[in-house]
Amino acid sequence: MLKRTLLNALFGALCLSAGGAAHAETHLTMYYPIAVGGPLTQVMDGLIGEYRAAHSDVDIKAVYAGNYDQTRTRAVSAAQSGQGAQIAVLGALDTHDLIDHKLITPMDTIAGVDKAWLASFYPALLANSAIDGHQWGVPFQRSTIVMYYNKAMFREAGLDPDTPPKTWKALVATAAKLTTPQHYGLMIPSTGYPYWMFQALAIQNGASLVSADGLRTTFNSPAAVAALDYWVSLARDAHVSPPGMIDWSTLREQFVQGKTAIMWHTTGNLSAVKAEAKFDFGVAMLPANRQPGSPTGGGNFYLFNGASADEQRAALDFIHWMTAPEQAARWSIATGYVGTSESAYRTPALSQYGKSFPQALVAHDQLQVAIPELSSHDSARVREALNNALQAALSGTQTPQAALDRAQATAERLLSAYR
Repeated sequence: MLKRTLLNALFGALCLSAGGAAHAETHLTMYYPIAVGGPLTQVMDGLIGEYRAAHSDVDIKAVYAGNYDQTRTRAVSAAQSGQGAQIAVLGALDTHDLIDHKLITPMDTIAGVDKAWLASFYPALLANSAIDGHQWGVPFQRSTIVMYYNKAMFREAGLDPDTPPKTWKALVATAAKLTTPQHYGLMIPSTGYPYWMFQALAIQNGASLVSADGLRTTFNSPAAVAALDYWVSLARDAHVSPPGMIDWSTLREQFVQGKTAIMWHTTGNLSAVKAEAKFDFGVAMLPANRQPGSPTGGGNFYLFNGASADEQRAALDFIHWMTAPEQAARWSIATGYVGTSESAYRTPALSQYGKSFPQALVAHDQLQVAIPELSSHDSARVREALNNALQAALSGTQTPQAALDRAQATAERLLSAYR
C-alpha cells in the first residue's frame, strides 16, 4: 500500500470539512466502485474532503458499493425506488443501459456547462458515452489493459528485460522460457471481467465484437473464434498458463509473489503493484497479432435524473473539479489510472512522475490504438452470455466455436428487442 505520508502529501485535509458539512445547504450522494487494489477509498475520501473544505455549502457522501456490476445494480435500484444518488461513477460501457432506463442526464444539455471542458478529454475515452449526439458521461477512472512483467525473471531466463514480447507468437515463445516448476510464464484473468480480456485479443486479431450503436454483436466471427482459441491454447497446448480459471481479484497478488512472470491486468493496479512488488518490473503495451490494441475500460462520472436544479449545479461543479487537470494528474499518480486529458499530462506533477516512472505512460501511449469497451443495449445480460461462453471454453467444457455460437445466439435474442 502507498505509505500514509505519500497519501497525506497528495490528499491532505481528509477531514477538514467535518464541521462545514453540518452547515451544508446542498447534499449530494455519489455511488463509487472499488474494483481494483490500492487505497482508493482513502484517496477518494481525501479528494472529497478537499473539495468540501473549499465548498462549505455542499455536503458529499460517497457510497462504496463493490465492483462495477455491484455498484451499477445498487445505483439503479436506488434510483428506481426514488432514493437515488445525484452522481455515480459507473462503467463507461453501461451508457446504453443507463439511457434505456432513463436514469441519466446528458452533460451537454445542462445550462451553463463548459463545452470546452467536455471536449478536453481524450477522444478514445469519450467514445463510450458519446451517443445520439450527446455526451452522457465524462471520463474519470479510465484504463487500458497493459502487460506487467517481472524483469528479474526475464534476466534469469536469459531474456532481455527491456524487450517484452510484441506479438502473439513472441508472447508464447517468451512465456515458454519463463515457465518453471515454481511459476508460470503468463496469466490472463478469466474471472471478473473476462469479456474485457477477450475483447483485447479480438481487437489484436482484427475482430470487432459489437456495432457502434450497440445493437449487433459478432461474437462468433472467424477472427473472434480464433482469438479465443489462442487464449485457450496458452494452457491447452503451450502449457505456459495454468489450466482452468485465473482469478481477477488475486492475480495481482500472484504476480507480486512471483507465481507468474507476466500478467495482463488493468493499469488501475499500477500504483498497487509499484508499492507491493519487491522486484524490478516492466509495463508494456499488449502484443499484436494482426494489429496492436486494447479496449478502454473503467468508469465515467454520470449525473442521475431527478436532481433538483441546485443539486445538479453542485454535482456538475464537483465533477468539473474532480476531472480538472490537477486532480486528474494526482488521481493518476495515486492509482495508476490514465490521466484523462492531455492537459493532465502537462501538469508538473504528472510530467515529472512520468519521467521518473515511465511505466505510468504505457496506458497513455496505448490510447492511440485503443477502442471503446464492449458496450451494447441490455449490456449486463449480453456480457453475462459472453462471459459464460468464455469460461466454458477456458475450462474445457466447450470448444471456442460452440461457446461463442451460444453467446452470439443469446445476444441476438436480447438485442433484437431494441432494433
